[in-house]
Amino acid sequence: MEESVIGGVSGAELRQYIERIENLEQEKAELAEQIRDVCAEAKAEGFDIKILRQLIRMRKMKKEDLAEQEELLELYRRALGE
Repeated sequence: MEESVIGGVSGAELRQYIERIENLEQEKAELAEQIRDVCAEAKAEGFDIKILRQLIRMRKMKKEDLAEQEELLELYRRALGE
């Protein structure tokens, strides 16, 4: 079957991109399910999932950005009298 080119768009090339994206979306869904399973395990062991997620976000941050965020948080707390 010959693939057509319409308006400068190759059907075969377009199909390849769509299929790749679909495959990646499927992999992403599978990974999300695995993450939920690990969170459920951690919760069953008594860990607070919100705190775990916060720690993961913090670990992804650059050290200087994290330090700046912590300083601002402390400043705002003091301003509120907390």
